[in-house]
Amino acid sequence: MSSEDYDIEPQGDLQYVVHLDDGEESVEAWFRLTPEVLAQLGVAEGGEADLVAATVDFLRRHQDVADFPSMVEIEDVLASYPDYEETVTTRR
Repeated sequence: MSSEDYDIEPQGDLQYVVHLDDGEESVEAWFRLTPEVLAQLGVAEGGEADLVAATVDFLRRHQDVADFPSMVEIEDVLASYPDYEETVTTRR
């Protein structure tokens, strides 16, 4: 899935809504970030949307668009996927 297949819209308070479309399914997923996770992942101010994009790309490799949860907590992704932190910090 390329970035042309989804749109990221900032909603304020470190929340982003992502509209994903794989040609068959369209879903909306909210991504919630925290200052703690941003610090842990070394995300500079202004890089939050890039982290959301990296997370969408990461999750897309692990599940179909139809299986995306409606709310994605980055802490949960960190806890669920041992390779997530390395993957998103290497990508940026």
